[in-house]
Amino acid sequence: MRRRFRAAECAVAGLLLLLSTACGSRLPESDFENRPDDNAPTRAGGEPIRVGIITSATSPVGGDAFTGPRDGAKAYFERLNASGGIDGRRVEVRTCDDGGSGVGNNECVHKLVDEEKVVALVAGASLDYAGASRVSRARVPDIGGQPIGPAYDTYPHLYSIYGSLAPRNGKPGWDGKLYGGTEVYRYFKREQGARTAAVVSYNQPASAAYARLITRGLEAEGYEVVTEQVDFSLPNFRAAAADLKEQGADLVFDAIDSYGNAQLCKAMDDVGAEVLAKVTNVQNWSSTVREDYKDSPRCRNALWATGSSRNYEDTDHEAVREFRDATKDLKTHSQWQLEGWAAAMWFTDAAESCAQTGITRACVDRFVAEGSGGKSYTADGLLLPVTYERLSEPPKTRRTCVSVARWEDNEAWVSQGDMNSNCFDVPQLAYEP
Repeated sequence: MRRRFRAAECAVAGLLLLLSTACGSRLPESDFENRPDDNAPTRAGGEPIRVGIITSATSPVGGDAFTGPRDGAKAYFERLNASGGIDGRRVEVRTCDDGGSGVGNNECVHKLVDEEKVVALVAGASLDYAGASRVSRARVPDIGGQPIGPAYDTYPHLYSIYGSLAPRNGKPGWDGKLYGGTEVYRYFKREQGARTAAVVSYNQPASAAYARLITRGLEAEGYEVVTEQVDFSLPNFRAAAADLKEQGADLVFDAIDSYGNAQLCKAMDDVGAEVLAKVTNVQNWSSTVREDYKDSPRCRNALWATGSSRNYEDTDHEAVREFRDATKDLKTHSQWQLEGWAAAMWFTDAAESCAQTGITRACVDRFVAEGSGGKSYTADGLLLPVTYERLSEPPKTRRTCVSVARWEDNEAWVSQGDMNSNCFDVPQLAYEP
């Protein structure tokens, strides 16, 4: 039972990637499995450029819950090295598994930042980023990490894959509060005609808190909201499914773990609850849907995912095609892999801009902090424009775009409109991480 509790608690953290928050557990033996590729071409006498990737690869949530960004970044650097590296210098990737714990994360930071002297951290995904303040104090740029917790909206020199407008002066957001928009709810209301939404949660603090946040956003967009809370120890998903069917819900959002989602979908199929969309987030935007939801074909084909990056199935797009070609040997594909690839590209663009003057931590950091040459960063169109500003006051409204895809068994994830056109002026709601 303890294992399921941790899984649920941390799955809630994953859901908060749309807005941001966190949890933790231990450092495993799989220390730092790295071997330089001696066959990669380098410039004569050119020292390798060392980067680090910290991942909660063996966390209590499961063996592959957080490895997507790492795998995508490694694939990018492998292809980069095969084509000559950066100014003839090979990128040497040092990985560290923090085991999902704060202690483990601090050990990884010490190993990579202090001992290995990496130029930057890239594509991180840590359940408990306890070492964030040490990374910031060392002025090591952390580029394109997943904002599972509030660290990327707290400290300078840390740059999440989604950007930040917060002051990042050592406190989360503005006076301890973060802000997020209602663009996802606006999209389903305006583009899909949804009017009633159900929010399913556990009677567990983290789950219930996130459900309240979803409810606030839906109500701000004028939805009629149906709340369904189930007991964590003995969840009656069938009763929740029957009620949301009775209430005529168009959409279903949730604050529950992956196991619970599969059970909820099965219950929805069992009671004949048909909805416009069962909405999930970027962490679950992967090719494992058929397996994860094998017992609920109707609900499975009502799954929609939202995020801030281009659908990894959009192979008509050149940058996506390059990503898919480089990762064709991976058993599964996911949106987090694509975002890890984009993070590695971001570091590479920064390092190449520094090649003539010296690829240092300070130069790489300056490139990212200054907006990649004064512009928002898009990783050749893989990301919605990423910006970093330090606003003294939180914005009341903001124009925000959203990437949307729907699962279809015969097609996999199918994009719904272009992410650069699914844009809305929406209110920004405060929440405490």
